[in-house]
Amino acid sequence: MKKAVKRALTCVLAATTSVALLAGCGSNSTQEGSDATGSVYYLSFKPEQDAVWQKIGEEYTKETGVPVKIVTAASGTYEQTLKAEIAKKDAPTLFQINGPVGYQNWKDYTADLTDTDFYKALIDKSMAVTDGGKAYGVPYVSEGYGIIYNQAIMDKYFALPGAKAKDTSEIKDFDSLKAVVEDMQAKKDQLGIEGVFASTSLKPGEDWRWQTHLANLPIHYEYADNNTDNMDEVEFKYDENFKKIFDLYLNNSTIDPKLASSKAVSDSMAEFALGKAAMVQNGNWAFSQVSEVAGNTVTAENIKMMPIYTGMPNDSEQGIAIGTENFFSINSQASEADQKASIDFVNWLIKSEKGKNYMVHELGFIPPFDTFSDAERPDDPLAKEVTRYLTDSKLKNVTWDFTTFPSQQFKDDFGADLASYASGQMEWKDVKANFVSNWKAEKQTA
Repeated sequence: MKKAVKRALTCVLAATTSVALLAGCGSNSTQEGSDATGSVYYLSFKPEQDAVWQKIGEEYTKETGVPVKIVTAASGTYEQTLKAEIAKKDAPTLFQINGPVGYQNWKDYTADLTDTDFYKALIDKSMAVTDGGKAYGVPYVSEGYGIIYNQAIMDKYFALPGAKAKDTSEIKDFDSLKAVVEDMQAKKDQLGIEGVFASTSLKPGEDWRWQTHLANLPIHYEYADNNTDNMDEVEFKYDENFKKIFDLYLNNSTIDPKLASSKAVSDSMAEFALGKAAMVQNGNWAFSQVSEVAGNTVTAENIKMMPIYTGMPNDSEQGIAIGTENFFSINSQASEADQKASIDFVNWLIKSEKGKNYMVHELGFIPPFDTFSDAERPDDPLAKEVTRYLTDSKLKNVTWDFTTFPSQQFKDDFGADLASYASGQMEWKDVKANFVSNWKAEKQTA
């Protein structure tokens, strides 16, 4: 543990999630009876975490007197919301960038964080977004995603005569996954499920699991082939590998593929939570979504995760995808008082007992800071799975290269094409062609 957190000085403001109610809380406001100056306005990214962030803001204000406003952008609108808010007089003082591409978009508004306590506490400083040896974005969570599965349903399948495997350890590449999945789908009535995979959510704004997370795998391997971590032009060389697993999801699902464009992530997670599906692609953040579903039938000990296999030659050596797209940045255009207040707020999150409790037990984060002891780290089943893969020296986890994707527009266009493909309105060759041309165009624009 590093030295105890400094008690930040500041005042109170009720938080709001409504983007329409962003006015209020002047950047230099002070609380009556306090000598504090400066305030915090955090523009948050994930709607599913909003309620917790509101509690955090209120708790910090109660403890320190610092005015904290938390606003959460609607799903899929973060960049647009930040663009609208950053130019206002009462702009966000604390916001997030999604990696190197986000930094290029917001470099005129990102303060140097090299001397902050929370950067110094970063276990692996190479995770930070840097420029010229200085840090401008500091990751506040390590995350991992893969194929989440219900061990109880899998065990029920393994016990059936003629099962294609006797244990999940036998599922170690795409071919073995495909064999098991298709056999399970054929026997779904015996297993009491509606489909092996939960519905593939392709509703606009709800398609990030595919246009970002799944797309990361073929790009990761294309980058590796070119010995780089970014490219202005790509071939989408491993599009067939993407198509293999995507088709497996679509064709062995709880719904007809033509209905995928009407489904949200919450629909998919509810299907898994209620035992209607045995598998779902998502990350460790999904545990709260599963556990909070009314009527949830999946017990914590039965929630596991396996890698997303795509038929690459090294499938059996591949782990899950581990990284982050969540980097704290401080608005360099904000007043010095507001910048200090925002830095103090982040320091409180990673150093104080209350802050750490919120980070781990309510937000469900796997923090990348040395201020957390082993006993203070997450103990939910999916966080444990991420930790398991992190510490497995026999497997090579996939890095989060999607942080270099050209733009949100590129991802949205790809998601729309995937929806058209799923509904039978677009051929795969056209999906690939658009991916390649849109990547190049958006990189040039950026």
